[in-house]
Amino acid sequence: MRSSFSPKIVTANDLVCGDVIYLSADGQWVRQHKDAEILLDATQATQRLAFAAAQADQVVGAYLADAIADSSGPAPVHFREIFRSRGPSNHFHGKQSEHKNVSV
Repeated sequence: MRSSFSPKIVTANDLVCGDVIYLSADGQWVRQHKDAEILLDATQATQRLAFAAAQADQVVGAYLADAIADSSGPAPVHFREIFRSRGPSNHFHGKQSEHKNVSV
């Protein structure tokens, strides 16, 4: 029995600064989850992950993460991805400062 494919995005960490980044539809790395390309089939997801993995001079740890289509772009599904999308947890700076007083 074949399972259905759930939507994904490609995510990684910036090799130089360590920021969480996402692959956009135009092949650029972006820092906002909502700007990531949402992948709707396994073949496309495999190809985009291979594209990301080939950029070892820019990114580290590329992988596919589950996402759901939202009106403002892909939204994270799992706690880990929600946490990663908010930025560093040690200070309210960067992306995390945008999410003060938001519960998970």
